[in-house]
Amino acid sequence: MIKKITLAILLVYATQMHLNAQTIDSTLAKYALDFPQEKIHLHFDKGVYNPGDIIWYKAYVMSGLDLSDCSKNFYVDWFDDKGNLLKHVVSPMFESSARGQFELPAAYLGKFVHAKAYTQWMLNFDTTFLFQKDIRIERTAVVETTPAATPVPPSKNKNGKTPPPVPTPTPAATPAKSSTPKASIHFFPEGGELLNEITGRIAFLVNNEYGLPVNAVGALKNNKGEFIDSFTTEHDGMGSFTIQPDSTQPYTATWVDEYGVSHTNTLPLGKSSGVALEVQSTKGKAIFFVNRTKEVVAAQKTLIVIAHMHQHEVYKSKINLNERVSAIGEIPTKDLPTGILQVTLFDADYHPLAERVVFVNNYQFLFTPQVRFTKTSVEKRAKNTIEIEVNDSILSNMSVAVTDGGLLTDGGSNIVSDLLLSSDIKGYIHNPSYYFASKADSVIHHLDLVMLTHGWRKFNWKEVAAAKLPSITFPKETEFMQLKGSIFGSLNKSSMQNQTIFLIVQGKDSSKQSLFLPVDKAGNFLQKGLVFYDTVYVYYQLTGDKKLTDRVEISFQTGLIPPATNSYYRNHPSPLLWTANTQDTLLLERSRMFFTEKEKIAKRLAANELEEVVVKGKVKKPLDVLDEKYASGLFSGGNSKQFDVANDPFSAGAIDVFSYLQGRVAGLQIVNNGADVSLSWRGNTPDLFLDEMKVDADQLKNIPMTDVAYVKVFPPPFFGATGGGAGGAISVYTRKGSDVKPTPGKGLNFKQLGGYTVYKEFFQPDYENQPNTYATDARTTLYWNPYVLVYGKNRTFQVSFYNNDITKKFRVVIEGVNTEGKLTRVEKIVE
Repeated sequence: MIKKITLAILLVYATQMHLNAQTIDSTLAKYALDFPQEKIHLHFDKGVYNPGDIIWYKAYVMSGLDLSDCSKNFYVDWFDDKGNLLKHVVSPMFESSARGQFELPAAYLGKFVHAKAYTQWMLNFDTTFLFQKDIRIERTAVVETTPAATPVPPSKNKNGKTPPPVPTPTPAATPAKSSTPKASIHFFPEGGELLNEITGRIAFLVNNEYGLPVNAVGALKNNKGEFIDSFTTEHDGMGSFTIQPDSTQPYTATWVDEYGVSHTNTLPLGKSSGVALEVQSTKGKAIFFVNRTKEVVAAQKTLIVIAHMHQHEVYKSKINLNERVSAIGEIPTKDLPTGILQVTLFDADYHPLAERVVFVNNYQFLFTPQVRFTKTSVEKRAKNTIEIEVNDSILSNMSVAVTDGGLLTDGGSNIVSDLLLSSDIKGYIHNPSYYFASKADSVIHHLDLVMLTHGWRKFNWKEVAAAKLPSITFPKETEFMQLKGSIFGSLNKSSMQNQTIFLIVQGKDSSKQSLFLPVDKAGNFLQKGLVFYDTVYVYYQLTGDKKLTDRVEISFQTGLIPPATNSYYRNHPSPLLWTANTQDTLLLERSRMFFTEKEKIAKRLAANELEEVVVKGKVKKPLDVLDEKYASGLFSGGNSKQFDVANDPFSAGAIDVFSYLQGRVAGLQIVNNGADVSLSWRGNTPDLFLDEMKVDADQLKNIPMTDVAYVKVFPPPFFGATGGGAGGAISVYTRKGSDVKPTPGKGLNFKQLGGYTVYKEFFQPDYENQPNTYATDARTTLYWNPYVLVYGKNRTFQVSFYNNDITKKFRVVIEGVNTEGKLTRVEKIVE
């Protein structure tokens, strides 16, 4: 009888193990499929700004190894250095990217501004993984500096040994006439815990209250004060040592930081029972070591190792420690992509016991465009030309910045370090781009120290084992901005039956669009694809019973979300508050010199020396005036073929807009057979717009040419189209009676709505045709293009720009991603 009961218990236990295994596997697969984690990088045009500057940026959004398809809208909240919200910027996304700008107030006195970037989908998960960056702001004032405090050497220990001398601070870390920073040390046992009987590895991180790394040396001592071993930081405040803990004899670490201050800290205690995990990443594999204490519970004698990357399980094995206390295994990594590999050790009941992350780098994450300088000159206002070529037919989406080569740069992070490292790691990583700058063993070892001393994206394994999925508050934004609304008040089924609402959407430029939208039984209505910038007035009237409009309340939304928060809280001061007080470099002085030149211009303007200094008015071409009058947002400016239809005598002989355009745009094929029309451009069908509202060919064909004022034809791809615009676009604008019109909704109710943030086109002078654009040219950013697109047969892009009056060398930075998820980062200096 006893044997039967025991057998029954074992069968239940085995069945439960199998069910837990199935649950975890299926839940992980569900996470990967339905709950992808987005990651962000922002490419800024330069690394340091002056008050009054425009901060230009390009956002790249990925999910795991792929371009993200979770979001169509992108948000950046800008805060001052006190944590107060300055501006909420919303941009549409195209090809998993977005562009934007933030204009610094001319009177801004802060030392930095803080950018928090995110998508709506990202707000469902751990918000510590939102993109966060402090951007340095410099004025003319020069900070006085003094040498650092003299380090105090540590005294000899009882064994007569002296730890290594305290490292002196580097010039970049020399404090100014402010109080000495306070350093602290943090210990991280590998795998999570120490065990009494087993030698374990402890990593440590020393930093100051600004989060910056601090050099230190120290000694480990037992509870009697006897010297056990010495330790020292190896790279950026990080290091490690091994120790066999004894909970009856706690150890202490006595150490001295680079400021000469002595400290004493107690090491974590060991546990008397448990299992330890150690992982070593080598070429082509990750070797794991599992050790248990002699006495453990039964469930800890049968163990499971699961490794996953980008939410996908890549390895799983079972370990039997019934007859032994240790085991070794290998996780093949040579075919894995570059990124963080998370290794978790479970007991037989799938309770997590230890966890470790390692970085796998197979160096297959890059594509490298060829950059040719076909015309270079650093003379004043000289023209320069660069060709960028990608030897691949797939779409490469890049951004290009050309700045003064003597400016301070933010070389600490880039698209590679942000998307492959920082976006998956919690906490501040100092100079993350360093870990991708070399294949040296020392760099690989230093990166492993980052893995040991920082948190990461973790699963709640208890919830995974219970098949509990994340609670979603914010759905994926798979549509651009919408116009949607709800009707509240005295409603009944009869009043809403076959009901429609008439809307007039009017922009600041008096442009307007009329809509008739059906209203469902619940009183809701929706118009997708209505994209507008800045603010509009929406005039509305319910059709049928006009009195019904006054008896109900109608709310309107665009689907765009407000700022995530109106203030920004950080658990430690910005590192820039410390580095801003360090010794000034020549690069920083150059930034201040440019600001001084700009201030001189402003003062001369204030003295009414208009003819000498002010930016002289650029004579606008008639088509430019027309474009400003009719086009907005992504439809304004840009690479397009423009037609002034209202003043073109040939338009009078055209039957419709298609016959007018036939044969006038290279590459655009139009077949117009009476009632039917077909269009093709590079194998795809162009998108059609009427007053920037998407329409079909029949609607556009029925517009009389006498009503058409202006036509723009965009070559593919056109990012104003919801589907990516692979066939380009044709945008037709109907005539405006005058720039100022009477209110179209006279007698109608109205509400004001905010849309996408207005994007300004980057202005660069054309000194060949307009040599007097600037009297004094002190631009620090000479060229900025957030969308350099090459694909198919069009694999080369030409960049042209003019020098200013000061610069003697240029810095060219190219970042981007292709449709396979590979990244690029190219930086060149031209002198």
